[in-house]
Amino acid sequence: MNQGLVVNNLSVDYGSVAAVKHLSFAITPGELVAVIGSNGSGKSTLIRTLSGLIAPTTGDASWNGHSVLGKKPEELVRQGIVHISEGKSVIPELTVAENLALGGLWRRDKSDVRLAHEESLNIFPVLATRLDQRADSLSGGERQMLAIARALISRPQLLLLDEPSLGLAPLIIEQIFVALNDLRKKYGLTVLLVEQNAMSALKIADRGLILHLGQLITSGTPSELMKDPQLRAAYLGF
Repeated sequence: MNQGLVVNNLSVDYGSVAAVKHLSFAITPGELVAVIGSNGSGKSTLIRTLSGLIAPTTGDASWNGHSVLGKKPEELVRQGIVHISEGKSVIPELTVAENLALGGLWRRDKSDVRLAHEESLNIFPVLATRLDQRADSLSGGERQMLAIARALISRPQLLLLDEPSLGLAPLIIEQIFVALNDLRKKYGLTVLLVEQNAMSALKIADRGLILHLGQLITSGTPSELMKDPQLRAAYLGF
């Protein structure tokens, strides 16, 4: 039975500093949830913990009933969980084609890998014109598109996205967020989107979670969050 992502009483400490404090929430399959907060709110710590890069202090997190904590990132990929970090998910020394090939490296159904490769290039057609270029020659927006395209080739069920808009021009941000929204609807992806650009994230999210100093302040639909003048002023930037 698909239970989605369930985070229960999760805490993460860096020495004496509590980066995430007793965090609990759930995401149902097919839902896109945006985690919003300023720098230092614990957003990236949360997503890095869920993707196996940081060990939690206490608590648990599970995907479809199976714990995701204490596992290597490559194990999680085989479970259908893919983490895309801000600007760092591609290998700069490899070409676009070589980076894309990594997405299907472990998959046995090579005919579907070829299909997924073709679908990814249809979603981000600019990449089809850059296949022989090294990833470090791409623009920031193109690198982010490459990271998402490579992830799609692995046929993920859960995407963990860490600040996909960081350092990008507004037009590129809009293109990437529209593509993300289309992707999750087409493939039924579950998405946890960590984002400082609150308004762009809420435009495509089903729900938003607002973190402050590692704690969950509130959650709700985008319209509920945007109706609250205090939340708007403190966390949404308008």
